[in-house]
Amino acid sequence: MTKPLIGMTSDRRPNASGVAMYESNPSYSRAIIRAGGVPVILPQDPALAESFASLCQGLVFTGGNDAHTQTFGAPMHPQAQPVDPRRQDFELALLAACDRHPELPVLGICFGMQLMALHAGGRLHQHLPDLLGPGAANHSGNHRHPVTIATNDSVLSPPLRPQSAPGETVVSAHHQAVDDPGRLRIVARAADAVIEAVDDPSRRFYLGVQWHPERGEDQPLSLDLVASFVAAAAGRLPATVSTPPE
Repeated sequence: MTKPLIGMTSDRRPNASGVAMYESNPSYSRAIIRAGGVPVILPQDPALAESFASLCQGLVFTGGNDAHTQTFGAPMHPQAQPVDPRRQDFELALLAACDRHPELPVLGICFGMQLMALHAGGRLHQHLPDLLGPGAANHSGNHRHPVTIATNDSVLSPPLRPQSAPGETVVSAHHQAVDDPGRLRIVARAADAVIEAVDDPSRRFYLGVQWHPERGEDQPLSLDLVASFVAAAAGRLPATVSTPPE
């Protein structure tokens, strides 16, 4: 049977010998595979962004360190842990390529959502402790907290619920958050009003979430989200990757 090819961004870090390596948490791949997709890690070459947007049936902008906000006219916070600038350059080129392919399903996770908002003309809260004080701990260290879906017409709503079910939680690990989503729409918030999800309602599937759905293996909200994303990507088949029958 044929499955959708899902391109995933990755970190760029030096190994013990100082050689730059691409790094991806296996939880991203596991989540895509579980939902029926074929994950591939994309090399960070801006010149290939258009090719990736054309070849893949869906793209995941994964989590990572903090954006270089000076690129968008804002100084970086002293507590920022900047992402490798080559990664940011590549992902901005990839987002621009996605703009030229509005039918391409896109899922941004944590840093991925924040970069989507910056690309759309938005801005960030660069250090949540400055905004929330001790309450910022609710968003770090894989803490679980509830979210409320703010619309009934986003990809988070059907087949999900307009309001999160009592006790339903998501996994968070971040110290920055979206302050203004720019051209994007706010579709979910935490109880403390931190923006938890944004989308572009004019596109088929263009969603960013502040939490980590790939770590929510026991959370219906996160499982359904990844499944909906891969299903949207499958709608763009025929793909070029075939897998043996199960």
